Amino acid sequence: MKGSDPGSDRGIDLEVAAPLHREAIGWFLRYAMGLSAWKAYGDTRWALRVNPSSGNLHPTEAYLIHDGRIFHYAPREHALEERAVLSYEKWTAFLQGRQGFLVALTSIQWREAWKYGERAFRYCQHDVGHAIVALRFSASLFGWTLRLLPEWSDEQMATLVGVDRDDDRGEAEPEHPECLALVGPGVSWTPGAAAALAAEARSAAWHGRANILSRGHDEWPVIEQVTKATRYSGQLAIRKTQPPTPPSSRADDARASARQAEARSVEALYPRRLILQRRSALAFDGRTALPRERFLAMLAKLHPSLPPFDAFDWPPHVHLALFVHRVEGLTPGVYVYSREASVIDEWRSLMRPEFLWEQTGDRLFLLLPTDVTWAANRISCDQAIASDGCFSLGMIARVESALRDRGEWFYRRLFWECGAIGQVLYLEAEAAGARGTGIGCFYDDAVHELLGLAGHEWQSLYHFSMGFPVDDPRLTTETGYAWEVLANANQDVPAHGGPVSRT
Repeated sequence: MKGSDPGSDRGIDLEVAAPLHREAIGWFLRYAMGLSAWKAYGDTRWALRVNPSSGNLHPTEAYLIHDGRIFHYAPREHALEERAVLSYEKWTAFLQGRQGFLVALTSIQWREAWKYGERAFRYCQHDVGHAIVALRFSASLFGWTLRLLPEWSDEQMATLVGVDRDDDRGEAEPEHPECLALVGPGVSWTPGAAAALAAEARSAAWHGRANILSRGHDEWPVIEQVTKATRYSGQLAIRKTQPPTPPSSRADDARASARQAEARSVEALYPRRLILQRRSALAFDGRTALPRERFLAMLAKLHPSLPPFDAFDWPPHVHLALFVHRVEGLTPGVYVYSREASVIDEWRSLMRPEFLWEQTGDRLFLLLPTDVTWAANRISCDQAIASDGCFSLGMIARVESALRDRGEWFYRRLFWECGAIGQVLYLEAEAAGARGTGIGCFYDDAVHELLGLAGHEWQSLYHFSMGFPVDDPRLTTETGYAWEVLANANQDVPAHGGPVSRT
């Protein structure tokens, strides 16, 4: 690997993957789940993180398993808190001769429910999708990749990271397992070792206890009901054969090969500076337009053959309905963007017959040329941020047949895919000098009415808006960690990189 700082603003020049040592893993966590900045207003001070969260409440917790040691990552301290040590022999047997480490994500739903009530479940799932992509892009800084491991059940994941232990629960908020990923220079995987490693974790000696953030809790039974209904019991067979994928043309094959080659050449597309400056916009100026070429390039980054979507083991289920306000060279109006070309014919048959379906870009179609600022505002719970930007959008997911064919557990994965799209758009906005924001409050029935959709096959699961921000001058910003200030001020002082390890 060229260069001593894997996250330099010069970009990343990797000849080989970085070794899986303590310092590199520390940088990996820093650029995925660490603090991006501290904000202050008067005497009030709060932290922002690299991975976005609804209301900055951060229900997503990260665990790391490396060399047979199970850690919890504490972002405020940039520390790994050791929870248990597994048999090294069992750990190496699990890896099956490969190099890598595991990252697990969990959700503490109360961190959303206290403020958002029933919406907390889907907000937590959006945040899981954000975090998966933050981890995937951070891994790319080191020449590593990341893949979710579908064979692990929720029960096995909970055992592996210790969130199912009665002795550890106490008064702390319940913590629900979400996903487990393998990170390393090569992550092809042969299933069959999950049960053995989970059993080893079950019999290990555990120490430490989760912090208690809130002692008062209101019950939201519907959240627990959905959580139980969507539990994952491990890799399940698809209940019904999926419709065959239409045969691709040679041109399609060539484009897919070109995208895969591009994916390999831009593994570290987003440098440290860009990753750390990501913010959620609070307001847009309502005037500045986004160049058409930039807008189309953003959409192209959502192609399922490109990172970070290689982390998932399912084909794309989420596509976009866009409300374009200020994009140079594009007529304002309602558009759709298909991440998979075969969806277009289906949508044509389901949506309003008066729509134009005028192609204005690769898989981008103008449906209705009109001023859609009022409609975008109204659909997103009367929020000006949906109408004052360059564009806003709804993420439209295939739901009914997906749950029927795969199982209720796939409901969570649909929200993860939405969160993944949102995180890509967040970083693309920063790269364009703009800013994005996820919108969790919207009227899905109104989206259906506008598009002419009926039934439950297609549902709007997440909204997003992008534009040029209006910053609040009363807020001050500081870097995420004091040791970074010291390292930048004195080049003779090495960057801290590696997390503190503590028991």
